[in-house]
Amino acid sequence: MLIRQSAEFIALLLCSLFTGAAVYISLVEHPARMECGVEIAAAEFSPSYRRGSVMQAILAAVGLMSSIAAWLTGARFWWAIAGVLLGSVIPFTLIVILPTNKQLLNPGWTNGQSKQVTYSHTGAHCMP
Repeated sequence: MLIRQSAEFIALLLCSLFTGAAVYISLVEHPARMECGVEIAAAEFSPSYRRGSVMQAILAAVGLMSSIAAWLTGARFWWAIAGVLLGSVIPFTLIVILPTNKQLLNPGWTNGQSKQVTYSHTGAHCMP
């Protein structure tokens, strides 16, 4: 029982941290970055992306494993479903978001190209 409760707590904590970070990025950091202009936004994106991608992957992967562990130790099936939904962020990011991020990290891009891709990237942050 203690193992299940610990797994549930860890899964809930990591899912909450992931959600809080996603809301902050979508509603605060990215709009503020865009207000600063394309040059500043592009310069700030690289270090921000490097740190954020590591945090996102760890939160999603460990949250998935904790949810599955909770389910395997007696929690309801909904814990496994929630964990799979959280873990699905990893392939979604690799398939849908990563190509845009690679373009944004390309140092040879002109301002017009960066601006166009960056604005299209704004919509990707708000995908349901």
